[in-house]
Amino acid sequence: MVHTVGVADLKISADVTDILITYALGSCLGVTVYDFRLKRAGLLHCMLPDSNIDRDKAAGNPSLYVDSGLKVLLDNFYRNGSRKNNLIIRVAGGSSSKENREEDFFKIGHRNFVSLRKYLWDAGLLLKAYDVGGYGSRTVTLEVESGKMLVKSKGTLRDL
Repeated sequence: MVHTVGVADLKISADVTDILITYALGSCLGVTVYDFRLKRAGLLHCMLPDSNIDRDKAAGNPSLYVDSGLKVLLDNFYRNGSRKNNLIIRVAGGSSSKENREEDFFKIGHRNFVSLRKYLWDAGLLLKAYDVGGYGSRTVTLEVESGKMLVKSKGTLRDL
């Protein structure tokens, strides 16, 4: 079954027939976590880098932010038996809101990716692959059975 992950949302599945998908990743990040031993997959679509911006909003919807969304996602994996060395973490998105990056005043996409890398570093986790930056949107698909992550951008589909 295909499960759509909306903006500021996350889904986790251990059903090997499931596929997780999220659309329209601009400055947002689509973060995938896959446990290859347990065949468990998660996809987070987060919008903003740091939950300290608004703690009340983060409490109501942790998936809105990179840091609080990752915490919820990873805590769920650990509670269900995952170990750090069995996790494959990949990300796509983080593009600029302007075609000319110099005109992108807030640089949310870039800040999201920096926040992700800092969080993973602090947690002792590695990022296996990424497709971030540039201009335009991306669609991310994650297959639970294989852990295969596909990124569609500008009409091109690639395995990450």
